[in-house]
Amino acid sequence: MREDYVHGYSEVEAGRLADQANTLSNLLHDGTKYPAGSKVLEAGCGVGAQTVILAKNSPDAGITSIDISESSINQAKELIRENKIVNVEFTRADLHNLPFEDKSFDHIFVCFVLEHLKDPLDALNNLRRVLKDGGSITVIEGDHGSCYFYPETKEAKMVWECLIECQKRFGCNPMIGREIYPLMTGSGFKEVQVQPKVVYVDSSKPELVDGFNKKTIIAMVEGVKEQALDMNMVDNESWQKGINDLYKTTESDGVFFYNFFKGTGIK
Repeated sequence: MREDYVHGYSEVEAGRLADQANTLSNLLHDGTKYPAGSKVLEAGCGVGAQTVILAKNSPDAGITSIDISESSINQAKELIRENKIVNVEFTRADLHNLPFEDKSFDHIFVCFVLEHLKDPLDALNNLRRVLKDGGSITVIEGDHGSCYFYPETKEAKMVWECLIECQKRFGCNPMIGREIYPLMTGSGFKEVQVQPKVVYVDSSKPELVDGFNKKTIIAMVEGVKEQALDMNMVDNESWQKGINDLYKTTESDGVFFYNFFKGTGIK
């Protein structure tokens, strides 16, 4: 288990990850399907929220899902069992020291992982090593600097900045989405293409108001409360007002905008 994972390993966070994956599955997994018999490495599977979608979209591919956290892998295994998925195997592994031979996999899938690493380029270099020549990699990341919302208050912006600052203090990069292209090309991948995946939410989209605003974004901010208070980024009264103000984006006149980035490349 990594002590520098900003969101922690609680049951609440596991639920948030599942809500996020389900809400964004069509947006983020569109076009990501692997042929029968191919060997796929999912790097940083966490609690298996993305694994379920990945496996269901490519039921005849063999997927190896890895994570550094044993507890997360155990949760992922349980989720896979609950969904009666049979094409996934799990291995505890460090992205900076992968226990696989060179050119072991046909495809690699990385989602919401690089932002939590101190050296994402090294991780990509290691992933490239285990990818076969001509094999593909897919990288998906968010960018917390792309977030806009209405109504906007000083306190709402403050708690959002607390999320960003907490992650930065761990030496990680909450704005890594905009860096996917240079990271992928810098690690030697070819034919790199990056697509923005925009999430725009207003009250005409109630499923996104609930699944994205409430259960993904605001829940993610709420998860760093203790860290933000302990590091004196904000006082408790301002924090609570900021959270309450963020919830105003879920009301009839509220609006929320966020940009994910999806990169693909070939070895």
